[in-house]
Amino acid sequence: MSGAGLLRRKVIVEQPPERQLARTLSWPHLVALGVGAIVGTGILTLIGVASDRAGPAVLLSFVVAGAICACAALCYAEMASAIPASGSAYTYSYAVLGEVVAWVVGWSLILEYSLVVATVAVGWSGYAVRFLDWLGLAVPQALAAGPEAGGVVNLPAMLIIAVVAWLLSLGTRESARVNAALVVLKIATLALFVIVALPQFHPANLQPFAPFGFGANSDGEGVKRGMMGAAAIIFFAFYGFDAISTAAEETKRPDRDLAIGIVGSMAACTLIYLLVGAAAVGAVSYTEFGQSAEPLALILDRLGQGTIASIVALAAAIALPTVLLAFFYGQSRIFLVMARDGFLPASLATVSRRGTPVRITVLTAILVAVIAGLAPLDQIASLANAGTLCAFIAVAACVLVSRRRDPDARRPFRMPAAWLIAPLAILGCLYLFTSLSGLTQRFFFAWNAAGLLVYFLYARRRALV
Repeated sequence: MSGAGLLRRKVIVEQPPERQLARTLSWPHLVALGVGAIVGTGILTLIGVASDRAGPAVLLSFVVAGAICACAALCYAEMASAIPASGSAYTYSYAVLGEVVAWVVGWSLILEYSLVVATVAVGWSGYAVRFLDWLGLAVPQALAAGPEAGGVVNLPAMLIIAVVAWLLSLGTRESARVNAALVVLKIATLALFVIVALPQFHPANLQPFAPFGFGANSDGEGVKRGMMGAAAIIFFAFYGFDAISTAAEETKRPDRDLAIGIVGSMAACTLIYLLVGAAAVGAVSYTEFGQSAEPLALILDRLGQGTIASIVALAAAIALPTVLLAFFYGQSRIFLVMARDGFLPASLATVSRRGTPVRITVLTAILVAVIAGLAPLDQIASLANAGTLCAFIAVAACVLVSRRRDPDARRPFRMPAAWLIAPLAILGCLYLFTSLSGLTQRFFFAWNAAGLLVYFLYARRRALV
């Protein structure tokens, strides 16, 4: 460590053999991991929510959210190449900004990853229960939903989490191969939607273009509408590339491959989203699919393509676990690094013969399974966004502080125009945060207040110095 008190900084050192992760990933694995994390619940379901809040101007919401995420992705790429260690924004903040900032970022990432994994697990459960019912294998309501949804426990959601945890425990290379295959299926599904819907594009469906304005305007019911209000929600559909930076210690050539994985996955997903968004709002009026939980399937139904709609819905359900795998992977690696730093029991930082952190993976699975099986999940996307925005701001700040403090430090990837792009990332994320609902903002601050209490009463005196 360097420095003193709350702002003491972590010095990155090589881990002893019993704590080292196996280096098995190359840049294609990282791009697939990023696309698997980014393309998921956001585009498959939130395009409906965002369209309901912005109208056809949701296309600009995609551009705004994508531009802000692109700035943040470049910041991540520089920090990941300069500090090729697990832990993502938590590790960068610890090395550059100091311990207490790192704790807040790590605590926010726990919020982000836990809610994303739980949400996607519950969403997958809905598809799975419907498919089993079609096969004549009805799942009792008591075992198909949590207490808030009229059941007792969401057993399918807990089971899919267990399966993903088992895959990750087998080995990073093995789980990466499964992820890559499902990512191909997911991209093929979205391509099928675009091929069918885009030829049905009608300019009349884009009028009025911005029925709720271009800002973030409250509708009096706690919902912020308008282009920026939708951008704050559709932002959920873009992040996930940060999970790539947690794979630094398992990457064969981190200096090169991390930057390729982060920037490459963001570029690919931005193009995919713009095509899908244009096809969606151009083919059917946003008023018809804005309230749907399965907007892409509904659009295809409206176009008289019921069979293709069923194929898209089924393929989406099969491919959704890629999001689970990527975020579950990222959360387990952040827990691993926090255990190394003394904030969690040191025994959790050991790895198996396969080079995977089995103990921390099992602990993560238990925590997330409890959330998915029992907890109410209202406004999950907004709450996860708040945690992510905090991490993005911290990483952009790390770039600026690092450039100022150590201008000659080794940076295999140097983002262009750092003093323009990093501030834009910070300002953009701050604006998106103010565009979230007041309830989401209050919950986020309450979560971090509780986190600081844990830090001062427990974690701070356990930190390894």
